Amino acid sequence: MVYKVVVSDEDVTYQLELENKDAKSINGLKIGDTFSGGILGLKGYKLEITGGSDKNGFPMKQDIDGTRRFKSLVSGGTGFNPKVKGLRRRKTVRGNTIADDISQINVKVSERGEQTLTEIFEEPEEEQEE
Repeated sequence: MVYKVVVSDEDVTYQLELENKDAKSINGLKIGDTFSGGILGLKGYKLEITGGSDKNGFPMKQDIDGTRRFKSLVSGGTGFNPKVKGLRRRKTVRGNTIADDISQINVKVSERGEQTLTEIFEEPEEEQEE
């Protein structure tokens, strides 16, 4: 179980992969929970879970408890954007708890650390030989 974690900070996003040993500490957290960014290598940061999707692409929805998939009648919001006012559809969505079936987790920064995210994610430039 490798999670793709998308970290959003104002208008910039960064993508990380969370390996098996660290992924177990995130299992069981729900949308809206906060966790330490040290798990992802972001020392001093606090991150809040805002959503995600499972291995088949179904989005997580905050008001459905658990890890199960659920067919819900939605009129807008997560998983459905109606083109006509009053339109409703039955859509399959995932519960709000992170489990092994989740492949992507969306988080936002709630507390910043000492370094900025651009400094952390900046790739070192290789010295050019002339």
